[in-house]
Amino acid sequence: MQANSTRSTRGSSFHRSIGLFTGTAINMTQMCGIGPFITIPIMVATMGGPQAVIGWIVGAILAIADGMVWAELGAAMPGSGGTYVYLREAFQYRTGKLMPFLFIWTVLLTIPLLMSTGIIGMVEYLGFFFPHLGWWPVHLVSLAATALVTLLLYRRIESIRVITIALWVIMLLSVVGVSAAGFSDFHPAYAFTYPQGMFGGKFFVGLGAGLIIGIYDYLGYFTTAYMGDELRNPGRTMPGSIIISVIAMMFVYLILNISVLGVAPWQEIAQSKSIASLVVEHSWGHGAAAVMTILIIVTAFASVFAGLLGGSRVPFQAAHEKVFLSVFGKLHARHGFPHVALLTMGVITAIGTFFDLAEVINMLLAATIIVQFIAQIAALVVLRKRQPTLHRPYRQWLYPVPCVIALAGWVYVYASASTLSLILSGIWIVAGLVVFAIWARVNHSWPFAPVEIREAYLEKD
Repeated sequence: MQANSTRSTRGSSFHRSIGLFTGTAINMTQMCGIGPFITIPIMVATMGGPQAVIGWIVGAILAIADGMVWAELGAAMPGSGGTYVYLREAFQYRTGKLMPFLFIWTVLLTIPLLMSTGIIGMVEYLGFFFPHLGWWPVHLVSLAATALVTLLLYRRIESIRVITIALWVIMLLSVVGVSAAGFSDFHPAYAFTYPQGMFGGKFFVGLGAGLIIGIYDYLGYFTTAYMGDELRNPGRTMPGSIIISVIAMMFVYLILNISVLGVAPWQEIAQSKSIASLVVEHSWGHGAAAVMTILIIVTAFASVFAGLLGGSRVPFQAAHEKVFLSVFGKLHARHGFPHVALLTMGVITAIGTFFDLAEVINMLLAATIIVQFIAQIAALVVLRKRQPTLHRPYRQWLYPVPCVIALAGWVYVYASASTLSLILSGIWIVAGLVVFAIWARVNHSWPFAPVEIREAYLEKD
């Protein structure tokens, strides 16, 4: 999620070497983390039974529709920062730098909160080995883990390729292992016996809350939108990698979910804090469960490491383009990494670990939906009108139907978020507006100066 300058990324420094298969694998690597192992119990509890599988199916539909938005924008404006660039180009005509600024401001909250979910999940699985940890020990371990990640990142790190590959392999082993354990002692009555009246009046309330969990597990389907300059035939590879990865992960989640639900009554599943450990221990014994638990703990730690490494670079690049607070554009004097952004995100990650897992997921999505996902849908519509001659290797199929479906889905998810998450995310966004007003005043930018219009991608054509 890097916000590099347009001119530096559209030159000859990138090779178009990523095809459809590789792009799909990259998306799936980002999507498949510790998420399903910490959210299956929440999804089952929220939906009130084995019908939780519906949440992942509806989440996939939303991800595919929204993925078509990413595909058109990413193919037309490739490899230059994703959402940051789309909002900059679309909204510059009326609100100057407000929308890209506000996006980076929310990134300071949402990326750390996403990392908080990894820390929370890791500590929950530590409970397999230390089942009687109290409130303070749990949170002290969370703080220590966050501090350790930040300390390890407090140096120049050029590549995370090895970490990414290791994360993918370990996660694949975990998914296959848990699914195999579930099906080795599978009871269809547990998995396919649904509560009476499951489609009653409360179903759609539960579905909305379940969709929040479902879409959280799909996050990452848009990764190739940040790599457009490295894709072969981006008009085909971009939408193909997004749609195929979402459908593939939907089947992975369904298989994993069904295998888990067939091991024990759904009420027991809903109360579990380390569901993978429970399933493996139930089928293969304590020793196998201990090995699986260690794999998941390592996965959680590695995902937080990689996420904070990449996330800390986003405000740094925006600050260099004079679209965000200049303090985030400073590099460490000795090691040359963006230490201000890293420390800021590390602190917010630590704070996030004090909240309930479901509440953290609610908060990060509530803050993201308006400023990123809904704003991107608007950006696509605006750019079709403002820049009709923009080269678009991919044009959204059945436009504007996917936009309408994605918009309806995001509004539904936002309306289903918890009251606390709506309040806290709203406060953060309002604070961002205040900070932007001060920043714009100091930097003589809109609304204290005329807007500066630079249609960067038209200029290059």
